[in-house]
Amino acid sequence: MSNYRLSPFENAIAGSVSSAFANTITYPLDIAKTRLQVQTHSNDLNDEKLYKGTIDCLRRMIKEEGIDGLYSGLFSSLFGTVASSFAYFFWYSLVKKGYYKQRPQALEKPLSMKVELTLGGIAGIVSHLCTLPISVVTTRQQTTAPENRKNFFSTISEVVKDDGITGLWKGLKPSVMLTINPAVTYSVFERCKSGLLESRKNKGKKMELSSGEVFLIGAFAKTVATIVTYPLIMAKIKLQWKPIKKENETEEERKEREQKTYNGIIDVIKKSYKSDGIPGLYQGMQAQILKAVLTQAILFVSKEKLNLYTYIAICYLKNHVKLQKPKNESVHPLYNVETKL
Repeated sequence: MSNYRLSPFENAIAGSVSSAFANTITYPLDIAKTRLQVQTHSNDLNDEKLYKGTIDCLRRMIKEEGIDGLYSGLFSSLFGTVASSFAYFFWYSLVKKGYYKQRPQALEKPLSMKVELTLGGIAGIVSHLCTLPISVVTTRQQTTAPENRKNFFSTISEVVKDDGITGLWKGLKPSVMLTINPAVTYSVFERCKSGLLESRKNKGKKMELSSGEVFLIGAFAKTVATIVTYPLIMAKIKLQWKPIKKENETEEERKEREQKTYNGIIDVIKKSYKSDGIPGLYQGMQAQILKAVLTQAILFVSKEKLNLYTYIAICYLKNHVKLQKPKNESVHPLYNVETKL
């Protein structure tokens, strides 16, 4: 794909298609980590309803809900992935254009990592504002029992009815704070990369990283970033989730439901810690990391073919006969695609 030029709009399309493909394959892990994140231990420590881990969660979903259970809320998730990619690319282009307008001299040399991360962070915050309602709907669908699960638009109506229009933006604060995740990822990646290259330089070895090494360093960097920001990731999901109110519920059931209702990041962390201690702040992290690494691996392996097919489709729609070759190769669009946290 590096042999062909993609416009920003085509980058958005290609990146969205590739990201949607990777997220579809790893989607069962996404549901597993969401359900693990929202579960809370009750007073009965031997509660058999609690998932004991990622494998147990997947196994029980298949047993209780069938294969379809592994893909509940998939439409909302993919819609969110595509919308998030488009929103990010759109706002990143505007923010970058505004930056160059204010500082024309910056056009003369590549932007520093600090500036890139700042511009990307601003674009990420604005794109979250645009797409967070989709994330709320996806979380509700993933954590609702099959008999109570509703379609995309009915879920939106239910959220608005229960919590008002602002209910569609639950989890906004942790979402905004999670824009530091890419910064941590890039920082760790660059440190590891520089350290490895410096080591090779001292030993007189080839100053170049293989594709496999780049992937391994990237996976390690993403893992570190996930561990550092995971309480925020969990807080976002728990704020978007809402336990179902049972008919004729007992006083004990009411108290348990209120225990699972959260008012903010601090409330989530306090209740999670009180219920399960430090491990409670990291429920579902194994599935989160596994999904993130597998998604990146799939993107890494399939990005060229997927983007080529997408570009050919775009050219066909635009009635292009020949693919335009660039004067200079640009950064691959997938490196800027933000995956769902």
